[in-house]
Order: sequence, then C-alpha cells, then structure tokens
Amino acid sequence: MTRSFLSLVSALLITTLFSAHAISEEIPMDAPDWEKQTEEGDIVIFTRPHPGSSFKAFKAVTVIDAPLSNVMAVMANPLSCMEWVLGCTVANSFDETSFNDRYAYSVNDMPWPFKDRDYVLHIKTTSDPASGKILMHMNAAKNKKEINDELERVDVAQTVYTFEALKENKTKMVWLQHTEPGGVLPGWLVNSLIVDIPVKSLQQLEKVAQQPKYQDANILFDQQGIINGVDSKLTRQ
Repeated sequence: MTRSFLSLVSALLITTLFSAHAISEEIPMDAPDWEKQTEEGDIVIFTRPHPGSSFKAFKAVTVIDAPLSNVMAVMANPLSCMEWVLGCTVANSFDETSFNDRYAYSVNDMPWPFKDRDYVLHIKTTSDPASGKILMHMNAAKNKKEINDELERVDVAQTVYTFEALKENKTKMVWLQHTEPGGVLPGWLVNSLIVDIPVKSLQQLEKVAQQPKYQDANILFDQQGIINGVDSKLTRQ
C-alpha cells in the first residue's frame, strides 16, 4: 500500500463529510458491540457499526511510553498534528478563548485527483479531578474560516480523546472516531483501512512525546482541579 493512498484514507479518517441522510450520534465508549480487530504492541483497535452510516466507528486503545505531561504538551501544541497524525500537512490555532475552548485549522493531504481537505475544529478540553482523566472533544465548526476553493472544507467531524496517567510514567489513551467521507470511496474500502491509520498515528505519537521539546512539561489546573493549560518548553520560549 503506497503512502499516498494511506494519506488519502488518513485525510478521510480525520475529517468527516456527512451526507444529508447520515446521522451524527455520540460514539459510545463502552458499547457491547465493539469488535476487536487487531492488536499491535500496546495498541488495540476496535470497530463497531455507526447508526445511519455504512462507515464504521473505531476505538483505539493504547499505552504510550511517555508521561501524561509529555503527551498533553504534544496535544497543546497547535502544530503537533503535522508531527504525528498521518496525512496532516498544515496545522495552526486561532480564536483561542482559553486552553479549554479553542479552535484549530488543519489541512490534510490527498493525492490527485482529490482535493486536499481543510477543516476547522472546535476543541473543548476538560478533566475529572476524581479519576484524573483528561478529555478532548473535537467537532467541526462552521463559518469560522473563509472557504478556499482549492480545498474541500469539512462540514462535520467527531473525535474524542481521553488520557490517563499510569504507573512508570506511562499514559493510557483512548481515541474514538467516526467518519463519513464524501466522494466515491465505498464503505467497505474505508472500513478495511480504519485499523491501519490509528495504529500508524499512535506509533508516531509515542515517538513524538519522547522528543526533548516535550520533556519536563507541567499540566496546569485551576482551583477546582480542572486542567486549564500546559506549561512546556514550547510555551516558555
């Protein structure tokens, strides 16, 4: 499988174009019909049918060999999409009300004759003081950026990340996502590849989280114990 084709599918997996009849429904974390597809090292991939769609949702569960603070420093960096998400070629942030409520703009590479996809994500980040888990909800936002005719703007995207600190400076991450790509790609083809894309991206994320620039980061919390930022070497520059 060529990298260009993987990039094509990656772009479709991390962006969502819902048809007029598709149903946007919250992806359940612990539904009984998640079906295990593969296990590679510390990465396990599950899939399940999504209501009203011919495209399956996926759940990727992994243990990253890096502390939670490192991983969150990656997630706080608006450019990090290009470092670990397969196919992401442009990334930046804008209209940041706070760390907990911000917007990101990204472009995903697609080989000819398909247009590259661009999308605007509304990112909401919070945490649970009782469990220590951190959650990031990402959904496409409309009317936040002008349309570029050379790109295909994403209308809807649904992704959820959860992060949890483990012993020995490791981090558990769960990645939930459902995609409904437009165009001519059949459901069976995309469904056959949703295992490969999160595996490759999460393998790269572990390498990125171990880079020196993400070391010695500190997660910042408010008086209620809710995450409100990340202090890292990048923010100290």
